[in-house]
Amino acid sequence: MNVQKLCLLRLSAIGDVCHAVAMVDRIIKHAPDIQITWIIGKVEYLLLKGMPNVRFIIFDKKLGKEAYVKLKADLNGESFDALFLMQVAFRANWAARLINAKTKIGFDWARSKELHWLFANQRIAPQQHAHVLEGFMGFADSINVPATNELSWNIPISDDEQALAQDLLAELNSYVVISPAASKAERNWLPERYGAIADYLIEKGFQVVLCGGPADLDKNLGQQIESHCQHKVTNLIGKTSLKQMLGVLKYASLVVAPDTGPAHMATTVGTDVIGLYAHSNPRRTGPYSSLQYVASVYDEVILQQTGKTWQQLPWGTRAKGQDLMKLIEVDMVVAQIDKLLSVQG
Repeated sequence: MNVQKLCLLRLSAIGDVCHAVAMVDRIIKHAPDIQITWIIGKVEYLLLKGMPNVRFIIFDKKLGKEAYVKLKADLNGESFDALFLMQVAFRANWAARLINAKTKIGFDWARSKELHWLFANQRIAPQQHAHVLEGFMGFADSINVPATNELSWNIPISDDEQALAQDLLAELNSYVVISPAASKAERNWLPERYGAIADYLIEKGFQVVLCGGPADLDKNLGQQIESHCQHKVTNLIGKTSLKQMLGVLKYASLVVAPDTGPAHMATTVGTDVIGLYAHSNPRRTGPYSSLQYVASVYDEVILQQTGKTWQQLPWGTRAKGQDLMKLIEVDMVVAQIDKLLSVQG
């Protein structure tokens, strides 16, 4: 397919946008003549702002119907050779109607939900047991962009945005980040167990920095963790921009996190992640470069709940329950930390 002008539609969330960046970088490296326009969510744009060779159009879902009016105005009748419809949520599917593209490429039938198939006239190849990042790579495959074995995530961070992290490094010498909060409380580990891990890391010679967003869920969890720590930690939850947080993650020795955006942000800057998983299959949504260090109870939980192994279930099947994260023991996470530190030397 001859594509000169390409439009991407992936609005959210932070982790998924990070996965998509690897695919975009692949296109920029191997097909630099393609002009890329990315329609993206307002918060997610704050992380990717300044990314070279990409023009962004912001879609602010908080505007409701006006978001579609604004998108139509921003597009101003522009035509594209192809649209990558990289999100199955109905909000994104509905926005695709406004994009004038000869070819609208969506997910394969197995991954089409919320009427996604109605808004695409071509589909990427089906994949078995693919990580989300690999699923996105299927879009680049669909327009014959050469494959690569070397992933890259070119998310720019200015010197000013890295200053906080460099100050931390100068003050603390070396530090580990715990980013404890996922978007839903049920996916968060217990604060006393985070506290135990923080104390373990400090006793191993690291300092510990807490990172997270400005939501009350994040802040409250951070305060609870502090109350359970025997040693002092640095709490930056709600005190950084996304770019500043990316800098803090970049200079960390490692990151401990559940299924949350900062885990994937850390991957984009080459920092190893200890992922904590119970509800979703880490083979699909885990920190892509650190899947060997995941502390997961997903396999056992999904077998208990369904009577089937994860291989026998539809890809992406989630386990259900409010208390599943309690099944992740401190010793499981300590074992993964020790494993990673032995590799790091």
